[in-house]
Amino acid sequence: MTVYDLIRDFWAALSAVFAFLLWMVRLESKALGNEREIRRLWTQRKEDLEAAASARKDTNDMLGEIRSDVKQILSRDNQR
Repeated sequence: MTVYDLIRDFWAALSAVFAFLLWMVRLESKALGNEREIRRLWTQRKEDLEAAASARKDTNDMLGEIRSDVKQILSRDNQR
């Protein structure tokens, strides 16, 4: 039995094995792409949380200034 005879007799099984290996390579590629996307989303989330914290601090500072301005105005009005 020659190699040609083996290929002729088992071409369907060999094709299935080749298709399976090709499918596994594509699956691994998809998994790696998903892993990169998840890493990017975590980085974006961290940046978003830092931006939100900074915005809250700025808002709290501004509200503190407004509060002290209102207290100042009220204390002037009460002195009259």
